[in-house]
Amino acid sequence: MSLRTVERAVAHLRQELRAEARATVRFETRPGQIDFGQRRVEIAGAARQVTFFVATLGYSRRIHVRAFAGERQEHWFEGMESAFTAFGGVPEEVLLDNARALILSHDVASREVVVNPKLHAFARHWGFQVKACAPYRPRTKVKDERGVGYVKGNAIAGRAFDSFAALEAHLVEWTREIADRRTHGTTGEAPMLRFARDEAGTLKPLQGRGPFLALRELGRRVGPDCAVEMDTNTYSVPWRLIGERVRVLVAADTVRITHAGVEVACHRAAPAGVGGASILSTSPGLPVPPAGRSGRSRTRSARTRLERRRMWTRRSRFRRCCDPCPNMKRPPEVPGDGRGDGRGNGERARSDADAAEADRDARPARHPA
Repeated sequence: MSLRTVERAVAHLRQELRAEARATVRFETRPGQIDFGQRRVEIAGAARQVTFFVATLGYSRRIHVRAFAGERQEHWFEGMESAFTAFGGVPEEVLLDNARALILSHDVASREVVVNPKLHAFARHWGFQVKACAPYRPRTKVKDERGVGYVKGNAIAGRAFDSFAALEAHLVEWTREIADRRTHGTTGEAPMLRFARDEAGTLKPLQGRGPFLALRELGRRVGPDCAVEMDTNTYSVPWRLIGERVRVLVAADTVRITHAGVEVACHRAAPAGVGGASILSTSPGLPVPPAGRSGRSRTRSARTRLERRRMWTRRSRFRRCCDPCPNMKRPPEVPGDGRGDGRGNGERARSDADAAEADRDARPARHPA
């Protein structure tokens, strides 16, 4: 019996095994699912990489979209809080991707999930349970992946915007006029209609809870341009702090910068994602770089003096190895050692050398026989 004959005989069994491995049961998930997607968008005549936050309610397929400059932890939290406000409530469970900012580890075999402590505190603040997508199983988040693709292809593709604020305004209008009113391909109903009829009552009320990110505390180092960077924007600080570490406190729309426990600057926060916005100091009493040939050269010289002062401070703590110890005794001098040491022995060395040369010249020359 040949191998080909055996393969034909068991072909139907192999087909059944492949079908069994791919078989799944479709079910309606509890709201909601959250994910990020990136796309290059033309803003103010330049192509920029923008990260889109998309939250999808699992039953009605209603979505909420936000645009950010990155995918940091605070962007996840701000996007979720914005979605809770837009939906008018908090879902019982939130399905998240295994992002490093949220999930510390997710074991494939045991399905054990270790959640970031700050995410755990955020979930307790809003009263929902955290669920993480199964690793290497994209079918667990198909709804949200399609939502991200729908936003990229329908709301963003082929459009240009004058500013980041114009992009955000367009997303709000597009969600209200198009995404909420379309007829969904799976449910056959408009997401807003399905949400108002069946899903709105299942969400937990907000109960007047304030935002979780009411205060952020960050550490930054002052750059040579007398400013610190935060959320792609720069905020000015006194020029004497160049190279120093400062604390940045972000509360609501105010940015406060402190050094050694003393507030050195206070600014109004620029919108995150503006990109390159430079906020100069307008507070009275804050020193500015002194006038000179150029402010940059004076700033650089001040930094050089600071580095030299630190260097000499470190050196003064230890005695250099070439410094003589005051308790050390000098070795006894050997007179007439035949070396020029600066104390008269050089003349004696030269006279001995002259005598040896004269003795060598007085010897008779040897001639071969």
